[in-house]
Amino acid sequence: MKFADIPGLDEQKKLLIEAVKSNHIAHAQLFVGGSGALNLPMALAYATFLHCESRTEDSCGACSACSKNSKFIHPDTHFVFPLSNVKGDKDEERFKAEILKQWRQFLLEQPFGILDDWTNFYGGEDKLAAISREESREIIKTLSLKPFESKYKVMIIWQPELMHPSAANGILKILEEPAPHTYFILVTNAADRLLPTIISRTQIVTIPLLNDDDVKDFIQKKTGVPEERAAKVTQLADGNLNQALKLLENEEDDNTQRFTEWMRACFKKNYGALVTMSDDYHGLDKLSQRNLMLYSMNMMRETLLHNSGAKSINRARGDELKFVQDFSKVMDVEKVEKSFRLLNDAAYHLERNGSAKMIFLDLSIKIAKTINP
Repeated sequence: MKFADIPGLDEQKKLLIEAVKSNHIAHAQLFVGGSGALNLPMALAYATFLHCESRTEDSCGACSACSKNSKFIHPDTHFVFPLSNVKGDKDEERFKAEILKQWRQFLLEQPFGILDDWTNFYGGEDKLAAISREESREIIKTLSLKPFESKYKVMIIWQPELMHPSAANGILKILEEPAPHTYFILVTNAADRLLPTIISRTQIVTIPLLNDDDVKDFIQKKTGVPEERAAKVTQLADGNLNQALKLLENEEDDNTQRFTEWMRACFKKNYGALVTMSDDYHGLDKLSQRNLMLYSMNMMRETLLHNSGAKSINRARGDELKFVQDFSKVMDVEKVEKSFRLLNDAAYHLERNGSAKMIFLDLSIKIAKTINP
């Protein structure tokens, strides 16, 4: 993967490229980003750039090192990643080879995937994924060897917050004093869960979510969807490219109409309609349920912006804008803030497999009392 394969993030790319060109490379870096941030693709592109034999402002993409990195098989790029207890082969070495093969295939097929995508890919979605205590010994063993082809050895640790405490403590010494030309790239979506001793030994590189233009341009070029559809998906994804691509895979949800009818029923305190809606909501698939919550939070944001006079940065258009204009007449800042918090809490409980019907009905009653006390 090259930097050019990743949309946006020009400032972060320039920072990494200049560090290599000036030979000021931190031996351990922590790529920090929220859920959906492209910190893993950035780490992969960075490793490719380090190994490239003819790099300029990006990897050349043509040399032997780039060719191997494009398939994630470069012998001097090593990976550590979380795994559930799904071992089905008594032969330890054969199992490691097979899971590494699956990891490489995952990176090729879903370069912007997240942890849930990975666990679904290898069939461990029903079990807790973690980085075992044995991995620290494997890391030390691997990095004790000299590079095979490149000047550099690169160790990418994905989701280090899921390391067993013994594994995390076990790599502290080598993380602080690695062998010459050995570089660690830790890729995390939850830096607050890392040991302070790990954070203190790394240089932090923050990878933000993408802006709307970068998401929209990328999905239009990749899929050729109409601009209107791309704009709706972009608004709902809120900078999360992985989420945007998943939204495109599903049939278009008519969330505008669903949200409008829902809020009207809440305002009128039409509890019979809300019960019916909760049944309908329960019948949606998980992605559609999540999307309605995300869409609803976005519409609350649009209402707040409209009420605050910041209409120039409103994303709503057409029917959405008309609804926001009407909705803002009955929603002040306090009501919007409380409704948004209720929606966010409901989304949290949905992610933890709560009953969609009960969550939606409870949420509806609380929003009804908020909008129309």
